[in-house]
Amino acid sequence: MNYTTKQIAEITNSQIIGDENLHIKNISYDSRNLYSVTNSAFLAINTPKNSGEKYIHSAVDKGIRVIISENYLPEFEQVTWIIVENSILFLQQLAKFHLAQFDLRTIGITGSNGKTIVKEWLYQTMFHDYATVKSPKSFNSQLGLPLSLLEINKKHQLGIFEVGISKPGEMNILENLFSPNIGILTHIGAAHSSNFDSLEELIDEKILLFKDSEIIIYNGDNQLVCNKIQQLYSSKKLISFGFKNHNNIYIKNDWKDRTQEITIQHLGEEFSFPVHQRDEATLSNVLCVVSVLKEFGFENSKIIEKLNALRSVEMRLESVNGIRNNLIINDSFNLDLDSLKIAFQHINEYNKPHKTLILTDFVEGKNADQLYQEVATLTNDQNFESVFLIGEEITKLQNHFSAKTFTFNNTTELIESLYLNQIENHLILLKGARKFEIDKVKSYLELQKHDTVLEVNLNAILHNINVHKGLLKPETKMMAMVKAYSYGLGGYEIAEFLQHHHIDYLGVAYADEGVDLRKNGITTPIMVMNPEQHSYNIIIDYNLEPEIYSFRVLELFNEKLIQKGIQNRYPIHIKLETGMHRLGFKEDELSLLLEKLKTMNMKVKSIFSHLSSSDDDSEKAYTLEQIKIFDRNSQKLVNALEEVPIRHILNTSGIVNFANYQFDMVRIGIGMVGISANEEIKKQLKNAVSFKTVISQISEVKEGQSVGYNRKFKPFENTRIATIPVGYADGIPRLIGNNAGFVGIRKNLFPIVGNVCMDMMMINIGDFSVKEGEEVIIFNSNPSLEDFATYCKTIPYEVLTSISRRVKRIYIKD
Repeated sequence: MNYTTKQIAEITNSQIIGDENLHIKNISYDSRNLYSVTNSAFLAINTPKNSGEKYIHSAVDKGIRVIISENYLPEFEQVTWIIVENSILFLQQLAKFHLAQFDLRTIGITGSNGKTIVKEWLYQTMFHDYATVKSPKSFNSQLGLPLSLLEINKKHQLGIFEVGISKPGEMNILENLFSPNIGILTHIGAAHSSNFDSLEELIDEKILLFKDSEIIIYNGDNQLVCNKIQQLYSSKKLISFGFKNHNNIYIKNDWKDRTQEITIQHLGEEFSFPVHQRDEATLSNVLCVVSVLKEFGFENSKIIEKLNALRSVEMRLESVNGIRNNLIINDSFNLDLDSLKIAFQHINEYNKPHKTLILTDFVEGKNADQLYQEVATLTNDQNFESVFLIGEEITKLQNHFSAKTFTFNNTTELIESLYLNQIENHLILLKGARKFEIDKVKSYLELQKHDTVLEVNLNAILHNINVHKGLLKPETKMMAMVKAYSYGLGGYEIAEFLQHHHIDYLGVAYADEGVDLRKNGITTPIMVMNPEQHSYNIIIDYNLEPEIYSFRVLELFNEKLIQKGIQNRYPIHIKLETGMHRLGFKEDELSLLLEKLKTMNMKVKSIFSHLSSSDDDSEKAYTLEQIKIFDRNSQKLVNALEEVPIRHILNTSGIVNFANYQFDMVRIGIGMVGISANEEIKKQLKNAVSFKTVISQISEVKEGQSVGYNRKFKPFENTRIATIPVGYADGIPRLIGNNAGFVGIRKNLFPIVGNVCMDMMMINIGDFSVKEGEEVIIFNSNPSLEDFATYCKTIPYEVLTSISRRVKRIYIKD
């Protein structure tokens, strides 16, 4: 897009205050992720739970000079304002006008699963033949779709856009905004159906998108989908795909037989091609892509060529600790302008002031000079100290980059130059096309080389937090427990991500944990749950807030405040004993506590307690009694204190089972990982942690031979044993050996045999066809973290906190 502020106001019937002639090419709605302020406007979006107007100050501080908002804030009179009635409606009106300015063919994709994969694969197969624009990431909502449509420009011939809904009534709005020439309905399943009364209602809502489409391509394996589309849209061109032979396009042969190619039947003709990944979801997506390519008139030989060139869609960024205190952000899974912008947004989440970029040629796209000039402009807005360019095309424009720039023909040249050895204390972003093998740079720079990794999905953590927030009132605060190295997931990495997403409080067990967070740039308030008396100095020095649970602790901390000459009232948190009988003030101690607090230079920031059995239905009466005691005793303190403190008692299971007693704040811990005792909530959560390794070696073991220390495993028949490089020094307890525990390979479970060693363990794989170097899942989805905890005869908390620091943590964002 490229409109003046005056044009934008006229298009959307909005009021303008300020300069009418500023050019806007980009609209950002998240002040945290501003990757460029040049020709950009900030859109303040108000929702029932938050107001984007709170972040206008941050956007202006970063250089934004145009604000689009529902309200005018006079303290920012130096910027130009576009005042709108409704921020989301404004964006949709602008996008609808923008789309109407172009004559391009459009494809709209909706469904429950597979939308993003189909979109990306269609783009991969079409961009060489048509100048194509697509939704970035999975932008498909009331907000995401209009932002995607605003990416269209006059060079584009084809637009491929996802359209997603989460509740009834939304598709009417999106269809009015965007009516695709070709409508695609992928698999319809239970995903996103929780707000609909039935699957039928969900289908009815989804297919509204196709009201004005000329062609509808749909997964016809669901009979209800078939019936509804054929009844409602019989006058349109309808093409169904799926595994059942009533579809217009289907797989004719046994697709599970890996010894033969896949044979597709398409409207009376057959053609075959090889497919290596043969799960139902992948093949369903392939059938959808073939249906579209046939509709665009591609010959079978060309379709097969395009299918053979398809790449798996890796939609993630990963971060790992590097040598010389560098942080490595690896986004070498795909490379186009959209993914570059997303990567630039992502690195704004980190507190590293020094940044380096390693960037390769874009193997996709035409008009290379124009593309790389835009790349250089975007890159220059990020203030990288150094830029390393790799490839024949992008290096031609090295003078367009304002940072200190180095050029190389290939990745090996860069590594052998030894320039990378001079980088310290930097965030290093790796952004490269696959053919340049940027993973070699990651391997060269990363601190830990262990094949065994703990992969932490930050998006899943945020999703799980939001599921729990959905049970709360908008004004209820949330404390995230990041004690014990964030439950084994990592220290400041998790805290930094939570801070970026405006968590209200962080909780640690010991002062050292809080100090480490402060040293790594964490400014969010931090409560120390177990403030040992020798730690009071550093608690005060690093602005940490101690839990006060006894008169001894209260008086010792007060003495330290006096000793250090602290003038301002220092924040503390009062712990009440309500029935767990661990720590806290009892009811008969409250009067004396109040008397002492009046004489001390302290401010009670919160009053809290802890539930002993909030996850146990059989102890519901006891939990309610605890809450009753807390409410009564905390209210006595509140009534007597000068300032009203925050009250909180609910932990993760308390949020789920006792949300009516949320008071002013709740505390989330294991729920962030995706664990819940409530089955309905569990269905909504995402697994956030994967413990993985690889097969080091596969050995043939004959009947009667022995495996491992003390010869504890002797097979009754010839078998094959896979050795994996993980053992009890990594956090695997010895008790899960000898067939007590299992690991996953390609979604199949295999028993751990023999004694678990310090650094290795052995798996009985029988005649299952796997290779050395193949991935092994210790826990993820199969087996799950809960399954693994059961093998270990313990709970998920202990499993996570037992994983050794020598296991490399990788942080990913989808």
